[in-house]
Amino acid sequence: MTQYKVLIVDDDENICNLLRLYLEKDGFETVLAHDGNTAVRLFEEEQPDMVLLDIMLPGLDGWQVCREIRKESRCPIIMLTAKGETFDKVLGLELGADDYIVKPFETKEVIARVRAVLRRSGAAESAAHKEVRLDNLVINLDNYELRVKGELINTPPKELELLYHLASNPNQMFSRDQLLDEVWGFDYCGESRTIDVHIKRIREKIDGASDKWELSTVWARGYKFVTYE
Repeated sequence: MTQYKVLIVDDDENICNLLRLYLEKDGFETVLAHDGNTAVRLFEEEQPDMVLLDIMLPGLDGWQVCREIRKESRCPIIMLTAKGETFDKVLGLELGADDYIVKPFETKEVIARVRAVLRRSGAAESAAHKEVRLDNLVINLDNYELRVKGELINTPPKELELLYHLASNPNQMFSRDQLLDEVWGFDYCGESRTIDVHIKRIREKIDGASDKWELSTVWARGYKFVTYE
């Protein structure tokens, strides 16, 4: 059985030790960091399979750590924080977090969410070599590349996954909640503003590239990727 390594990042040593105790009891290997700078260093050195990441940290905060990790890796990240406002949840999703748990939490729930996110991550890996090719557009989930008119476009993982999901289901309408559930992989409670933000950024990259397809808004309902003959 694969032993997954989890990097736990929290300035509260009691929380770190509690999570370490339960994770190791459940068969995980753990690495601890109590500030953002150490977290980034240990991520590079230890190459964990998962990161549990607090927001309020000394040095680099959790948002900055998440950004640094996402520059080089699609490693699953669960934000673990006392902040429960919708804005913080949306920001975490926009930066590429895979899940969000608010303190205080049940330790068993954290373990269950860790395993669920790791399963989804494994499913994403098995979905490698998938590609959508349309006129002037290539979306590749093997190497996470987007090409528009042959040009490689720098695209964050969640934007690419969202575009791939829509383009691989042409002419099918998805609500914002469906997209959050199917692309982020968990039920998100609160505003679905993050989808609109991602769609806006995707459009900035692909709009006008072809008259054979478009990323369309279905008023008051959601979005769909429309293809034309």
